[in-house]
Amino acid sequence: MEDYLLSVAETAKRLGVASNRNFVYELIEKGLLKSIKLKSLKVRNSEINRFLEWAEGKDLSNLNNIKELN
Repeated sequence: MEDYLLSVAETAKRLGVASNRNFVYELIEKGLLKSIKLKSLKVRNSEINRFLEWAEGKDLSNLNNIKELN
């Protein structure tokens, strides 16, 4: 499978939070989503897939208090 880089805006769109790019920056700051800085932050498609697998079944509405969904 081919891997490619996405901008923060593209990452936000892929995660379904297109109107809130700051959420992506928070995920990166907290180490939940790895990024690469090439003039601006980029996220690998494979990293987004890894994050989505990890995040499945979790409530991420408060990144300081991540909970399992019931």
